[in-house]
Amino acid sequence: MLRKRILCTAIAAGALSFGAQADGLYLGGSLSYNDMDDVDTNGRFTRDFITGGPVNVLLERGTRVRWNTDVDSGWGVNLALGYQVDAFRFEVEYAYAEHDVDSHGNVRVGGVGNIDDLDASVLIEGLDTELGATVGEVVRDGKGEFSTDYLFFNAFYDWDTGSQWQPYIGVGAGNAWVDVDYKPSNVRIIDDDDSVFAWQLMGGINYLCSDELTFFGGLRWRETDDVEVRSSLLPANFDVQTESWLLEGGVRWHF
Repeated sequence: MLRKRILCTAIAAGALSFGAQADGLYLGGSLSYNDMDDVDTNGRFTRDFITGGPVNVLLERGTRVRWNTDVDSGWGVNLALGYQVDAFRFEVEYAYAEHDVDSHGNVRVGGVGNIDDLDASVLIEGLDTELGATVGEVVRDGKGEFSTDYLFFNAFYDWDTGSQWQPYIGVGAGNAWVDVDYKPSNVRIIDDDDSVFAWQLMGGINYLCSDELTFFGGLRWRETDDVEVRSSLLPANFDVQTESWLLEGGVRWHF
C-alpha cells in the first residue's frame, strides 16, 4: 500500500510539471516492426540474349523481363540527434531496416509472357541441356534480402495538451542506400546496391516521463525512389521500389 501511495504521489507531482519539453538538444532512438510492400522487380535486357535449353530464342536488347517478389516483414532501428524549439523538433536521423525475401513468381519476358512452366535452362545463355526444374520452381525458393541504410532530416510538431501525453506529426527526407540480394535456390540472380532519394511521414504520441526523458510510439510510412540494380545472372538491369509501414517505440533524452 505504501509503495502504491508513493507511486501515485510521484505521478501526480510529475503531472503538474510536465508541459512542453524544454528547448535544447536531445538524443533519440527507437526499434521498429517493418511491414514492407511486395515488390515488382521490373527490368530490361541490356544486350541481345539467346535463351538456353534445347530451343534457343533470341531476346533483343530492351526486351522487358519482370517478376513479382514477395517480401517478409522485418525489423529496423532508428537513431536521431535533434534540437527542440517550443513545439517544433528538428533532427538528423540514421536508420537501418532489413527484410527477407519470401519468394518470387510470375516471371514474364517480353512478348513470350509467363515462363514459370519452362525449364530453368532458358535463363542460362549457351546451355544446351535441360536442368529438370522449371523457372517457377527455382525462383519460388526466395532466399535473399533487402537491407537499407537511411539518413534523414526530419521535422516534427508536438501538441502541448497540458498533460504528459502529446500527439506528434512529422515529415522527413533524405537518402537511402539499398542492398538487393536475390538468391533463390542458391542461384545468384541479383546482388547489387544503389543510392536513392527517400522520404517518410510520422505520427504518434509522446509520454513525458520527466523534463529529460520522453517515451514515444507511433507509425511511419517510408518510401524510396526506384532502386536500379544489375543482374548477376542475366544481361539485364532492374528497377525496384521499396515502400514500408513501420510500427515503432522509442525514447528521447533531452539535455
